[in-house]
Amino acid sequence: MQLITQKIDKPQDTNFILGQTHFIKSVEDIHEALINTVPGIRFGVAFCEASGKCLVRWSGTDPAMIELAQRNAKAIGAGHSFIIFLGDGFYPLNILNTVKTVPEVCRIFCATANPTEVVLAETAQGRAILGVVDGFCATDIEGDEDILWRKNLLRQIGYKL
Repeated sequence: MQLITQKIDKPQDTNFILGQTHFIKSVEDIHEALINTVPGIRFGVAFCEASGKCLVRWSGTDPAMIELAQRNAKAIGAGHSFIIFLGDGFYPLNILNTVKTVPEVCRIFCATANPTEVVLAETAQGRAILGVVDGFCATDIEGDEDILWRKNLLRQIGYKL
């Protein structure tokens, strides 16, 4: 077994969700779940098929997000993994619970806009996602000013009253 990392290739502020699922039907079910949850959502989803032709299956509503999903799914190459890229103005917070309730979805590895590396194990059979490196290491403990900044930000962007 060989351990490797694969960087997610994306524009800096683009959000994505990386997960594991178990059936080819996932692409259509995730697509339907997203458009029924957030009207007008712009996204691309790609799924690494783990049997049969072992293709990267895909769908979406935004050509640029579809291309990002296809390219990154192919680079990751782990069977039954999926990746969703969200267009500008759409965030994982608005769809994460919906994605989790899709019957085929087994787990979510991350939902982020941070620079991300996927930690993979590769064997003679294929690849598995072991986890992700989401962003950077914590450097300190927040102080009073940091707490105030965090609370103000959440209220400014409408997530807290």
